[in-house]
Amino acid sequence: MTTSTTVRKRATGSLLGLALGDALGFPTEFDDVPSILAKCGPWREMELPARAFVSDDTQMTLAVGRALRSAMDRGLLVPDSLVPQLRKEFVAWNRSPDNNRAPGRTCLTACDLLEDETRRWQDASQIGSKGCGANMRVAPLGLVPGLSDEQRAGAAQLQSALTHGHPTALAASDLTAHAVRLLAQGADPAALVGLLRSYALDNRSHYHHRWLGDLWTRSQDPSPEHFMTRGWDECLAVLERLQETLRRPSPETDPCLAAGEGWIAEEALAAGLLCFLLFPDEPVTVLRRAACSSGDSDSVACLAGAFAGAHVGADAWPTAWADRIEYHGELMTLGALWDQ
Repeated sequence: MTTSTTVRKRATGSLLGLALGDALGFPTEFDDVPSILAKCGPWREMELPARAFVSDDTQMTLAVGRALRSAMDRGLLVPDSLVPQLRKEFVAWNRSPDNNRAPGRTCLTACDLLEDETRRWQDASQIGSKGCGANMRVAPLGLVPGLSDEQRAGAAQLQSALTHGHPTALAASDLTAHAVRLLAQGADPAALVGLLRSYALDNRSHYHHRWLGDLWTRSQDPSPEHFMTRGWDECLAVLERLQETLRRPSPETDPCLAAGEGWIAEEALAAGLLCFLLFPDEPVTVLRRAACSSGDSDSVACLAGAFAGAHVGADAWPTAWADRIEYHGELMTLGALWDQ
C-alpha cells in the first residue's frame, strides 16, 4: 500500500462517502427531478438531513464488511470461510427491526431462503434478478487489502450471487469492486472507464467455478462461459454508452437520462460512475448530483460516494456531515482496519 493511500485514508473515505450518498439520496428516491428541486432547492446546495439515516444499501454494505472481516480472521479468504459468514450476516439483516428502509424484494426473498441451513446457497439465489442490490453493497471487496485478483473478483461475484444470481449482477459487482480498488490505489479518474472496459473484456467468458459452484446451471445457458458472457456484454454496452456521454459532459442534466435509472445493476454502476466522473475532485458535488436524479437516487449516490471517497480519502468529507451519519462508529472501525 502506498504512502498516499495510507495518508488519505481511502477505505474510510469510501465507506463514509457511500453512507453519505445513501443518506442524501434516501429522501429523494422515487421522486422526479422537479419534485426534488421543489423539496430541496437547487441541487448544488442540497444539505444532508439533520437525522442522517441510511437505507438498506449501507446496512448491507456493513453486512458484507463484517462477513469479510470474520472470514479473514480465520485465515485466507476462500469460499468455505466466506459463505457461512455472508449467510449469517444477510439473515441477521433480514430479521433486524432496523430492516425497514425500503429493502428490495430480491434481497428479502433470497434471505428468507438462506435461513434454511439445509438449502445450498445456489438454490436461494434469485437467478433472474440483476437488481442493483448486489453491487450497491460490494465496495468492501475493493477496499480490503491483501487479496489476490482471483479472490477479489470471485468474492465480489459470490456476495452478489447469494441474492442476485443474474450474470449481469455478478459482472457489475465485480466491476464495482474493481473500480473502487483502482481508485483506492490512486488510478486517474480520466482513465477509469477505459480500465474497466479492458477488465470486462479480459474476464468476459471467465466463470469462477471455485466461488460460484454450479450456480450457472439454474439458468437457461448452455455453458458457464455463455452464462458469464451475457452479463459482461451488458456491462460493456453500458460502459460504452458512459464513455460516449463523457465526451460531451452535461453536469446540469439528470444523470439517469444518460446512464439509466439505476434500478438494475449495470445502470446503477454507470450512473454512479457518471456522477463521480463529472466532478472527480468535488466529492460533495458528486453526492448532490447523484441524489438529485430521477432514478434509484440512494443507490446511485451510494455508489458515486464510494468511488469519490476511494479517490479523495476520508478528510475530504465535511466533518459536520461525517460525524452525524448513521452507523458512523462501525464505518470508521472498518475503514481504519482496512486503511492500516
